[in-house]
Amino acid sequence: MPVPYLLVSDEKGNIFELKEYEVTGRAGYGVSRLDESDFIELPHGSELFYLPGRNPVGFHRKKQCFEVVENQLAVAAFVAPAYTQTWLAAYEKQDDACLLPLYAYAAVGWYKGKYYTTALRVDKEKRQDPACFDIHEVEKKVIEFRKKYPRNRLVEHLAENCALNYHCRAAQNYFLGRWECPLPTARVCNASCLGCLSFQPEENNINPAQYRLGFKPTVEEIVEVATGHLETVENPVVSFGQGCEGEPLLEGELIENAIAEIRKKTKKGVINLNTNAGKPEVLEKLCRAGLQSIRISLNSAIEDWYIRYFNPRNYGFQDVLDSFRVASDYHLWISVNYFVFPGLTDSCPEYEAFTTLLNRFQINMIQWRNFNIDPDWYLEKIQPPDDMKHYGIKNLLNMIHEKYPSIRYGYFNPYFEEGAATGKLYQNKR
Repeated sequence: MPVPYLLVSDEKGNIFELKEYEVTGRAGYGVSRLDESDFIELPHGSELFYLPGRNPVGFHRKKQCFEVVENQLAVAAFVAPAYTQTWLAAYEKQDDACLLPLYAYAAVGWYKGKYYTTALRVDKEKRQDPACFDIHEVEKKVIEFRKKYPRNRLVEHLAENCALNYHCRAAQNYFLGRWECPLPTARVCNASCLGCLSFQPEENNINPAQYRLGFKPTVEEIVEVATGHLETVENPVVSFGQGCEGEPLLEGELIENAIAEIRKKTKKGVINLNTNAGKPEVLEKLCRAGLQSIRISLNSAIEDWYIRYFNPRNYGFQDVLDSFRVASDYHLWISVNYFVFPGLTDSCPEYEAFTTLLNRFQINMIQWRNFNIDPDWYLEKIQPPDDMKHYGIKNLLNMIHEKYPSIRYGYFNPYFEEGAATGKLYQNKR
């Protein structure tokens, strides 16, 4: 298969291919030709977007040069969960272009009746594969859960807002009785991330993907949801820290008490925390209460890049490192929720900083997450060097695997047996 044809769009969103152009890929500021090995068939559950105010950049097959295609709009793929994008869509931004919504924008093309994108699958689990979900079955289960827990506000939030309104796959899985159950608890946050999915300042003119939890659940509400899931589901995980809330470590006492009560009622399953890790002293209390797994979010292991994205309040990058230390000391399963941005994540300075982190702490898993952000906006805020070299995302994954073969790759928080949070249970699977 040759490199796929470039896709373009008109102002109405009609998408078509230009056979005289190859798809090109963007990494950081640069645009590159691609190879057929860069592409996979567009996964089921992915979506196509046209990009307002952005003209596509393709490689002209006959002229053998890069060209900006005037009077057309660029097209990008939002790749389905469990897949990590390796190249961004290439375009030239117009001066009056608005900020793009909070999605990831992978390169995408067309060849012989199929869409192709630049991505690879990093997690074999089917937790969020569209074929696993029947909305009618979800609605049926929601009715059953509402009858079973008529006064539990957390169940109602997961039902009405998450499963039915936002179509959150984690919430839908809770009602379908499988895999990971979300336990949102926090209404506020101690960071102002550029790409926050639940809060955006008006001046950004970006709609959040969902709105934050509007109440503080009780210990009893949390325990009722968690124990019901842990006791009845095969290989269950329950997780504090969701997209519909702030930072769970700001509700440390509530979560500490909830974990303790959960473990009085059941020893089954894994209790996980998704966090920015800005409060290591609170994390230590949760570890003592029975927390088993943690996922720490990073856009970068370089302090300046981290600060410019997270905009932390009342904590610093050293606090994040201290949380890695605490989690290591208590032998938690440690995952890095790593926001992948081609050209920066795979850059030479980021590789050096990230491998330093991997050398320092007992990290069990890297979740290679697509970065939902306008690429130009992110680069404007981070201000990386113009001439920075990068390895390529696929090469980066291979390099880290060769250096740290015990670290598992994935996209979702894993279930593991008691005592297995040392990294020895799993081999790297990609």
